[in-house]
Amino acid sequence: MTHPSNLYPDERRYPVGIQTFSEIITKGYVYIDKTDLMWRMTHLSKYIFLSRPRRFGKSLLTTTLCSFFEGRRDLFEGLKVMELEKEWLSYPVLHVDVSMAKGRENTAELRKALMFQMEPYCEKYAMSQTSATPGEVFSGLIRRAYEQTGRQVVVVIDEYDAPLLEVLHEEELLGGYRRVMQEFYQCLKANEAMIRFCFITGITKFSQLSIFSTLNNITNVSLDPEFAAICGITGEEIDTQMRPDVERLATEYECAPDEMRQMLRDTYDGYHFSGKSPDIYNPFSLMKAFNQRRLDNWWFESGTPSYLIRQMRHFQTDITKLDDLQVPSSAFDQPTENMMDALPLLYQSGYMTIKDYNFRSRMYTLGIPNQEVRVGFTEGLLPSVTGMRGSDVQRGFAVRFWDALCTGDADLALRELQAYLEELPYVEGFKKKLEEVSAAEGFYEWSFYLIFSMLNVYVQTQVKCARGRADMVVFMPDAIYVMELKINGTAQDALDQINDKGYALRYATDGRRIVKAGIGFSVEKRAMTDYIIED
Repeated sequence: MTHPSNLYPDERRYPVGIQTFSEIITKGYVYIDKTDLMWRMTHLSKYIFLSRPRRFGKSLLTTTLCSFFEGRRDLFEGLKVMELEKEWLSYPVLHVDVSMAKGRENTAELRKALMFQMEPYCEKYAMSQTSATPGEVFSGLIRRAYEQTGRQVVVVIDEYDAPLLEVLHEEELLGGYRRVMQEFYQCLKANEAMIRFCFITGITKFSQLSIFSTLNNITNVSLDPEFAAICGITGEEIDTQMRPDVERLATEYECAPDEMRQMLRDTYDGYHFSGKSPDIYNPFSLMKAFNQRRLDNWWFESGTPSYLIRQMRHFQTDITKLDDLQVPSSAFDQPTENMMDALPLLYQSGYMTIKDYNFRSRMYTLGIPNQEVRVGFTEGLLPSVTGMRGSDVQRGFAVRFWDALCTGDADLALRELQAYLEELPYVEGFKKKLEEVSAAEGFYEWSFYLIFSMLNVYVQTQVKCARGRADMVVFMPDAIYVMELKINGTAQDALDQINDKGYALRYATDGRRIVKAGIGFSVEKRAMTDYIIED
C-alpha cells in the first residue's frame, strides 16, 4: 500500500531528497511499502549485504531498519510488516553513514571523519574516543550498548564504499583507505555474539578479503530474486499505488493515462536486479517527475560520477558495445578492485542493468536501462570523448538534425551533420590516434554513437550479418538507416560495401523504410567529405 493512503493526488507530498523513514511517515509523504521484504531480509541471515545504484532508496531502507529495530511500532501502522512482526522489541541501533567520510584528502582525515560519525553514540553510551582508532571505538560502542541495554546490538552501515570510490584510480590512496576501512569493519566479526543483525549497503562490491577480512559469513542479496524489488518502484506499484499520480501527470501533458504510463516506462523503467526480477523504476527520478510535474533526466542533476568516467578511460571502454552484452555473472558481479574492465562498475552504478537471463546457459544479457540513463550517460561522456558538451549538441544542430530525421529527409540530416562535424574538436590524446585509419574510424563511430544517443535515438554499431558488419544502424519510428563509414575513402565505396555485403537485407521484412547511407571521411581534414543516400 501507499502510505498514507487517504491523500488525493493534489495533496500528495513526494519525498524528493528525504531518506528518513520516520519523517516520511509522520509528515505524510508518499511511501511505497517494502516492509514485508525488509522483515524477510532480517530473518534471512545475521549479516546482510545489498548493492544498489545511487539514489535508489538504500538510505531509506537503512533508516526503515533503524526504526523497526528501535521498536517504533507506531510508525508502521497500516504497513505490511504489521502482519509479520509480533514482538516489536527495542534494540540498541548503531547507524553509520560512511558517505559523510568521503572527500577526505588523506587517511588521517578519513579516520577523523569516521570518529565524528560515532560521536553521538559515544555520548549516549558514555564512552571516550581518546587515543583510539575508529575500529576500536566502533568495537567499544558495540560492547557498551550491549552491556548497558542487555540486548544484542543492530548495526546499520550505509554507503560503506563511499570513500573508496573517490580514490579508485589512485593506488596509493586506495591502499591506505582500504586499510582504514578494514580496521573499522573488523569488529563486526569479533563482536558477533553481541550483534542481533548487521546490514551493509553501498554501490559497489569490494571483496571480503580486502575490506571485511574476517567477516566470511555475509549473505549478499544483491542478485537475490526475492529482494530484487526491495529498492525502487515496480511496474505493478505504478499501476496500482501510483495510478493517481500517473493520471495527474497525464493531465499536465494533455495525453491519455496509458500514453503517460508508456512515457514513464521508456524514461525511468528497465532496471532488473536479478535473473528473475520485476521491472524496476528509478525511485528518485519518478518521485521528482511527479513532484515537478514533468519528465526530465533527474538522476543526472548532480552529473555522471567522476569515478566512473575515470575508470572507463582507464579501461578504454567501448561505449558502443554496451547495449546487448551477453556475459556470466562473474563478469559484472565481482569485487571492484579485481576489475579487468569497467563492466562491474557500470552495472553496480546503474548505467547498465540485466535485460535477460538464460537459465540453461546461466548467461546474462546486459544493456542500458532506459532513456534517462542513455541521454544522461552520453551527455556526461561527450566532453571526455569528443570535446563537445551535451548542451552544445542539444542547441541548434540537434533541433535541425532531429527534425530532418523525423520527416524522413536523410539528405538534409546528413548535410546538417556534415556542417556540424566541421566544428568537431578532439580532446587531448586523440591527435596521434586520428593519424591512424583504424583509430580514426573508431573515433567517428564513437562520435556518431554519442550524438545519436544524446538525441535519444536508438543506434547500434558493428552490426553483424552473414557477410560482414555494418558500421552503424540507426532506428527511427518510420525508418531504419544503415550507415557505412569510409576513412580516406569515398562515399560510393561505402555504399557499394553496404550493397555487396547485404547489410540492409536483414531489415527487409521490418515494414519501415530502409535508407542506406555511404559516408566518406578524410583523416587529414578530420571531416566528413561526402555522402551518398540510397532509399
